[in-house]
Amino acid sequence: MWVHPIIAKRACKGQFTSLYADLREHPAKFFNYCRMSIPTFDRLLGELGPGLTFMNTNTRCCVSAEEWLIITLRFTDFWQRETSLHFEFRMGASTIAGIVRATCATIWLRLEAEVLPQPTRQQWLQIAQGFLERAQFPNCALYGKHIWVKKPPNSGSRFYNYKQFFSVVLLALADTNYRFIIVDIGAYGSSADSSHLPGFQNESVASVQRTGPSLASSSSWLLRPTCPICFSWR
Repeated sequence: MWVHPIIAKRACKGQFTSLYADLREHPAKFFNYCRMSIPTFDRLLGELGPGLTFMNTNTRCCVSAEEWLIITLRFTDFWQRETSLHFEFRMGASTIAGIVRATCATIWLRLEAEVLPQPTRQQWLQIAQGFLERAQFPNCALYGKHIWVKKPPNSGSRFYNYKQFFSVVLLALADTNYRFIIVDIGAYGSSADSSHLPGFQNESVASVQRTGPSLASSSSWLLRPTCPICFSWR
């Protein structure tokens, strides 16, 4: 199987091979590189590792779970494009894109219950009280964001929003510590605000279903968001 000479030297000259071990000896530099501490990285790797570990074959060695996670962090935290990471990590741009999509999907599947648990009645009351005390504003904060996308094939005007570009909608409820409580991802850009979360129309927030990154992980027409959307432990 033919491989480009630059990519063929990934095992000895790729950025992960030449830098990762050295970074772990210098916690401050590691934090600057990954935007998280070494213990946090190891904890996240422990959660995601089983879903990012694959068997080597007779034709090639698989990419390690550590490298999968490093590539995804560089992509999401530093806005580096696949073409840039392609040269740094000596992998094909399409391979980089697949790694990012698969890692993000694994993060959602394995961490949804911990990061976005279903709030209890007592937690809702505490959130409402927090807003009342800190901002003299009851309940919680609701905010929506249009995420730029390429026009999906045969979609008509469903993704065309009032700002005159194609988008999907990220709608989120946050508490007083700026943590997301409930998110709804992937509504048509043309939809009215009131139609994004059915639970709000029925005045029953508990009935709202949280949606994962299935849309982003399976579609090639999603572009980079106008602002980074990342969740990381500190």
